[in-house]
Amino acid sequence: MKVLMDMELKPDEVEDVKGTLRDMIKNRFPSGNYPSSEGSESYRLVHCSIGATVFGDEEFLQAAVDAEEMVWKRGLLKQVGIWHGISGNTYVFLALYRLTGKAEYLYRAKAFACFLLDRAQTLISEGVLV
Repeated sequence: MKVLMDMELKPDEVEDVKGTLRDMIKNRFPSGNYPSSEGSESYRLVHCSIGATVFGDEEFLQAAVDAEEMVWKRGLLKQVGIWHGISGNTYVFLALYRLTGKAEYLYRAKAFACFLLDRAQTLISEGVLV
């Protein structure tokens, strides 16, 4: 989905992508998280909607804010990976900060970065951060 949103799309393709995003939002778990794949009944990863950063529609912005709350609450429970991990989760906060200008999101991005920085040596020695 992220790749599609970085491409130049024709108007009908934009509507297809928006429709897919709407389906994803509709199929969220009660926790606010998204299935990792279609039909999945469980999740191990914290996912977020990135539609707001591309389309700016209010429905996608609200989904991104909801997802950001999930990341804030559960995002430090993961490994440190760049995409599916703590450092990747920081992107959610930065994207929403760029979109809304709300300092709260910048604060949260800094908090996640500080968590990694403060614990870098321990994480490296434990083989978690490589």
